[in-house]
Amino acid sequence: MASSNKKKVLFLSTGNSVRSQIAEVLLKNKAGELYDAFSAGTQPDRVDERTLDVLKKFGLATETLSAKNVSSFEGEVFDYVITLCDTTHDVCRSYPNAIKQFSWDLPDAKERGGNDPFTVTFNEINNRLSMFLLIEETKNSSTNKTDRISTEINNEQSNAVEPLSFYKTLTDEIRLKTLMLSHYHGELCVCELMTAMDEDSQPKVSRNLAVLKKAKVIVDRKHGQWVFYRINPELPLWAKSVIAQTTENNIPMITDELQRLAKMKNRPDRSSFCK
Repeated sequence: MASSNKKKVLFLSTGNSVRSQIAEVLLKNKAGELYDAFSAGTQPDRVDERTLDVLKKFGLATETLSAKNVSSFEGEVFDYVITLCDTTHDVCRSYPNAIKQFSWDLPDAKERGGNDPFTVTFNEINNRLSMFLLIEETKNSSTNKTDRISTEINNEQSNAVEPLSFYKTLTDEIRLKTLMLSHYHGELCVCELMTAMDEDSQPKVSRNLAVLKKAKVIVDRKHGQWVFYRINPELPLWAKSVIAQTTENNIPMITDELQRLAKMKNRPDRSSFCK
């Protein structure tokens, strides 16, 4: 049930299978204290499996998602109704009981080209929502929640990592493969990285890990004698997307490394580490 203290937002697309679902989930995640988010379609279809996959890739819950017809919200008042494609805007040009109505014409992920169109669409919607929150909340009177939301959005966009510093970290083979292997496996220690890359020099690997850590691209956690490294969970979505797409579209680049790692004996015990 929607809270009377929150603003209500309805995202509309044709099928309610990709764009509007992503927008609903992202707004709940970004500013659930301030907004109740809903989504629907003018011709609803089932939620696309690739939509669920991209949401899960970024750690967002998908269990309650289902496609809904816009008619199911008939008579409800919304503070914002946002159409996400021209087709829906033409059908719902003036949505009844919408206090404000916006039209964001975003390409359909199912029809756009490229290697990872659903991630591209996810990032586009995420960026548009960040702009929406900054602009709309600036118009309203300041509250602690609003200040926190603005701070989090600004941090996401700028404070986690500098673009120039981030891209410089990708110019070394050891650092690039470290990120690709970490994306694939989730978490690795120095000895695993040395084995995977057939590298005898621990100082060389450690120096490159230090560069990645200084740039805030990776973080470490110590467990006993082991130090484990993983991609910084606080990286902005655009940076995570670069690492994910680079890895997923260039697996042959780390095939040998993955095979060596699979054959490695006496690997650190992750089950005890993660307890």
